[in-house]
Order: sequence, then structure tokens, then C-alpha cells
Amino acid sequence: MGEFLNFIDGRFVKGCGERFANHFPATGEVIGTIYGAGQSEVDAAVGAARAALKGRWGRLSVPERVDLLRKLADAVNARFDEFLAAEVRDTGKPASLARHIDIPRGAANFNVFADQIQTTGADAFEMSTPDGAGALNYAVRVPRGVIAVICPWNLPLLLMTWKVAPALACGNTVVVKPSEETPATATLLGEVMNQVGIPPGVYNVVHGGGIAAAGEFLTRHPDVDGITFTGETTTGEAIMAAAARGVRPVSLELGGKNAGIIFADADFDKTMEGIGRSCFANTGQVCLGTERLYVQRAIFERITDALAVKARSYRFGDPFDTATTMGPVISAEHRAKVLKYYEKARAAGAGVLAGGGVPESAGCERGYWVEPTVWTGLAQDNAIIAEEIFGPCVHLSPFDTEEEAIALANDSRYGLATSIWTENLSRAHRVARQIEVGIAWVNCWFLRDLRTAFGGSKRSGIGREGGIHSMEFYTQLRNVCVKL
Repeated sequence: MGEFLNFIDGRFVKGCGERFANHFPATGEVIGTIYGAGQSEVDAAVGAARAALKGRWGRLSVPERVDLLRKLADAVNARFDEFLAAEVRDTGKPASLARHIDIPRGAANFNVFADQIQTTGADAFEMSTPDGAGALNYAVRVPRGVIAVICPWNLPLLLMTWKVAPALACGNTVVVKPSEETPATATLLGEVMNQVGIPPGVYNVVHGGGIAAAGEFLTRHPDVDGITFTGETTTGEAIMAAAARGVRPVSLELGGKNAGIIFADADFDKTMEGIGRSCFANTGQVCLGTERLYVQRAIFERITDALAVKARSYRFGDPFDTATTMGPVISAEHRAKVLKYYEKARAAGAGVLAGGGVPESAGCERGYWVEPTVWTGLAQDNAIIAEEIFGPCVHLSPFDTEEEAIALANDSRYGLATSIWTENLSRAHRVARQIEVGIAWVNCWFLRDLRTAFGGSKRSGIGREGGIHSMEFYTQLRNVCVKL
């Protein structure tokens, strides 16, 4: 049993909000108690963040901040096993996955944005004045201020540091609200902040839910200068409404119903390796994952058969066992949601080629397990194809022409990501430019250069982060005009 406390002004404190249990998704057992923050703790966290801006943190130079960011990366890596255990206990994902993705990327984000802040410049212009003296205009980047960082439960450390690292690099202070499902790594990072000498108040953590709880208290707080959020679309809409009061900027990476497109000339082995991961990695709990797949008719049966074999190949079990390749979903509530969609698909007459229920494997008697599932045969307007499920499932539909594939992929209210599989280079460029998404992969999936723009279109979000695009959100430009 562990206690997950709020981290405010460099100290761990209990909260006056609701206390709730933290569960291990693989077994459902209670592994800790989370102390939710009330309004008073959120006020204290925001106040501490504001004070830190005016204190020593606000006076540090870029090289000094860079040095601290690199120490943070080193300290997370030095405590790698602690972060790994915390992440696996919170999420239930296989340790082999978290060891390869979550923890290394969580630490690397600090180094990436340390590099970025050292090379990010701003405009400078000379101009003529009527008296002929001339003037120099130049821009300086100043921190935006106190940033509310609201994180999801699917990649807790990775997506939290993806926001915290650039915010700190730019000289801001942060108040983090992790998901109530996954409090551990955000809390543990508080220890690391103190360990490497980050001044108190720079990094704060408040636990709790969203409505009438820490999330709402934070997003509505008048002394928060910007809000960054990753999560589902309806919550993003509520955050936008809250941010309108006080005219605070938001960066929102929201839901997705991502389409993959496989053309008949695609390399079969490369495609199946990539598509298998995009449909089932992290038990389908990846915002960039593929839940609808369009396959050119000539290879439709071959792809559906192969993907069904892939879905049946996963091994369930103890997430800490290196042989485990598929974990549970995050919670009993989310499991019920995913299984409800499984029932809807069956009722609508879907062809269930693999999965469709709960695994019968030993060790899965308890916990939040669902089977990787492959469907065919449903109409384009069916809920299975239109609505985000966020589980290890995919529906496959055939197409005949390139134009048809593009139309099917764009027939969605979401627009986060796509993957396109073809050996025809001209087609790859042509189709990628026409899919209404924030990121289009060609013959790959989840291959990320962290300097590039990341975000969604339509109901998948607003704004871009990554590289210079993060700097644009976490700083404000101030123009200085000097008459010569």
C-alpha cells in the first residue's frame, strides 16, 4: 500500500479533497490511497508557482535552466527501476513496453527541450524612420507564467514530461494534475525535483478528479496563465470553456478515430508489423492508434486473416513477466466501456475474426482484461467506425480506388493521425497531403522526431507542440523597438 500525496511548494501534503483508491489493473487489487486536492490545495499550488516565478527560478539564465533539466533527465534515469515499477503498477502495461518507451522517453524529454531552448531564436528587423535615424526591432521570449498541465492515464510519465519539460525550459512554473488513475510517476518526480535542486514552487502536483475537484479548480483558477491538456474531446471542450474566462491560451491534444490505409502494393511484412502495433500496442490505449483500417480489395482477405492471427498471438499475464505482451485496460470503468462496444459490434452483425470478449488465460480471472479484437462487415456510419473506443480493436473495410480511400479516411469528426502503406512514392506523397490529420505516417507508425509539430485537427485538438512549436505555446514574444 502506498500513499500518493500532493506536492506543493517542494513539500508533500495531504489534501482536503476526496480520498480514493489506486488499483493495479492486472488484478484489480487496491495498491494505494490517493489524497485529492481541494480548492485550498490548488490555491496553494498556484500561489507557490506564482511566487517561484518572482523568486530565484525567475532569475535563472537559460544555461542554468538547461543544466537543471539535464540533471532531471539523469536523475530519472538513475531511478529508472523505481519509475518503471510505479508506471507498471499504475497502468498494468507490460514492463517490457514501459522499459522501452515510457521511462526512456519520459527522461529524454528533459534533454530534448534543453537542446531546443538553447537554439531557439526570435525575429530582429531594422527599419527607417522619418528623421533618417532608423530603428531596431527585436523580439524576446518571456515565460507565459503559471501553466496548468493536465495529463492522461495511458502514457503518464511520457506525456506529462512532454509538457513539463518545455514549460520549465522556457522559464515557466507548473501545476500538474495527473489522472486519478495514474498518480505515481508525477508524484515520484516531485522527489526528483527536490533531489536535483529545482526551487520550491516550480513543479507542483495536485491529485483528484475533474468535475468539482482538482481539475476544475485548476482550470478555472484566475492566476493560471495557460492550460495544456491531453485527453478526450468532451473534457477538452470543458477546459476551453473554462479558459475563456480570463482569456487564457490552451493547447489541446484530444480524441482520435485514426484510419490506416493499405494499398495493394504495400510491402506485406512491413505493413503487418506496423499495423499490428498501431492497432494493439498498449492494449489499444494510444491516441495515435488505428481503430479503422481501409484495405484495397485485392489484398483485403490476406490482410484480415493476418491481422486476426496477430490479434490471437498476444500473451496475457503478469505485467512484470517479460513473456507478457498484452496488458489489461486501465480500469473497471474503461473495461466496461470497451466491452459495451464489443457487444454493439456483435449486435450490429459484425464479422468477429478474433477476440470480441474477455481472455480465458490463466492469471486473467481478476483485473481489467479484454481481448484484442478484429471486425469486418459494418457500415461506415456505424458507431464502431465513428466513435473512439480506445481499446485493442480495429474494424477493416475494403476500398477500390485511391479517391475512395481518401474519402473514407476523412469521413470522421476526428483528425489526429493516419498511416499509409504503399511502395508507390508518388501516391504516398499525394495521399498524405489529402488526409485531414495532424500527422501522417508513410510505411511506419509512431515514429516520432520530437522537433516536429504534433497535434490534431477537427475534434482532435487545437494547437501544436514539439520543437519550436512548444516554445511558441510556453513563451510569449515581446517586441522591443529601439530608435537609433
